[in-house]
Amino acid sequence: MHSSRKCRIPLLLAIMASWLLAGCAAFPDRMVQPIYHNPFPQLHKVAVLPFYNQSDEPTVDGEQVAIAYYNELQAIPGFEVVPVGVAKQMLIASRMEPRTGADFQQLARLMNVDAVLVGSVTDFSPYYPPRMGIAVDWYAANPGFHPVPAGYGLPWGTAEEEYIPSQLVREAEFALAREQLKTQSPPPPELGHARVSQASHEAAVAGTKTGAAGIGGLMEGHGEGSVEVGAPLPPAWPDPRGFVPPPPSPERPPLRPQHEPIITHTRIYHGEEAEFTQRLSTYYYFRDDARFGGWQAYLQRPDDFIRFCCHMHLTETLAARGGAGESRVVWRWPIGRYER
Repeated sequence: MHSSRKCRIPLLLAIMASWLLAGCAAFPDRMVQPIYHNPFPQLHKVAVLPFYNQSDEPTVDGEQVAIAYYNELQAIPGFEVVPVGVAKQMLIASRMEPRTGADFQQLARLMNVDAVLVGSVTDFSPYYPPRMGIAVDWYAANPGFHPVPAGYGLPWGTAEEEYIPSQLVREAEFALAREQLKTQSPPPPELGHARVSQASHEAAVAGTKTGAAGIGGLMEGHGEGSVEVGAPLPPAWPDPRGFVPPPPSPERPPLRPQHEPIITHTRIYHGEEAEFTQRLSTYYYFRDDARFGGWQAYLQRPDDFIRFCCHMHLTETLAARGGAGESRVVWRWPIGRYER
C-alpha cells in the first residue's frame, strides 16, 4: 500500500506540472454574455426607415446604416422588423414626405406597423480612432402611446434595485428631473405672440405627465397620493413611482393624443474609449467571426464599426427601459477558432 501511494505522488506531480506548462490553454474562458429582449408588447412589429445624414461626412449611406440597425434589431427576441427595402418602397408608395411627429404616426398606420424608427447619423469619421453619432426616434402608430422615459420598467423598490447600473440610475433621475422642472418653468411664447394662450398652457402642463406615464398612457392617475412636502405639488407633477408599471385597469384609458416620439436616444461613440472597446471585444467573441484581425479590425472596417455602433445604441435604448435580461455565463476552451 505504501509503495503504491509513493508511485502515485510523482504521477500527480507530473500531471500538475503538465497543466502549469500548458498555461491558460488548460482552462476554459469564462465570458458573460448580455441578454436583451423587447420590453414593450405593444411595439412588436416595427419598421426602420433609411437614416438621414446630418454629419459632415458626405459618404455616409443612410440606407446602409438603416440595414445595420435593422439586423441588430431583428436579432432581439420579441421584435418583428420590416426589411429596410420594403419600408423604403412603402414610404414611396404612400406619397408622403413626413416631417412632423403626426406625419410619422400616420405613416406607421399606413405601413401597418406598431412604430416606425426614424434615425439620423449626427457625426461620422471612419479614420482611426473612428467615431459615430446616432439619434433615433420611435414614433408609435397609436397617438395615445406616450413617451417612455429612461428608467421605466426597471426593478425600482425591489431587492434587485441595487443591481441597476449607476449609469441607468443617473439617466432615469435626469429624465424625471427634466419632466418635473417642466412644471416649474414658464411656458415659452408662441411664434408671433407675446403670450401663450391659456389652452396652450394647459396642454403644455398636461404634457409633463408623460415623463412618468410610460407607454399607452397606462400611468394616468398613478401619481396620486404623492408625499406632501409642505406646499401642495402641482397637479401635473411627475411622481417617481411612475417608473413602476401599475396594475391593469378594468377600463381602457381615454385617448390623449400626442405627437412626440415615444422613445428617443442620442449618443456618440468613440473607438478609443475603454468601455467601447470592452463591449466590442465581447460582441466579437460571441459572433465567432473567423476573419483575421480580431475585434481590433472592427475599428478599421467602417461597415463593422457602424454595425457595432448600431448594436450599442439599440441595446442602450432597451436596457434603459427594462429590456436587459439576466446575463448568461459561457465557458469555452480557447482552441481553434475560439482562440482570442
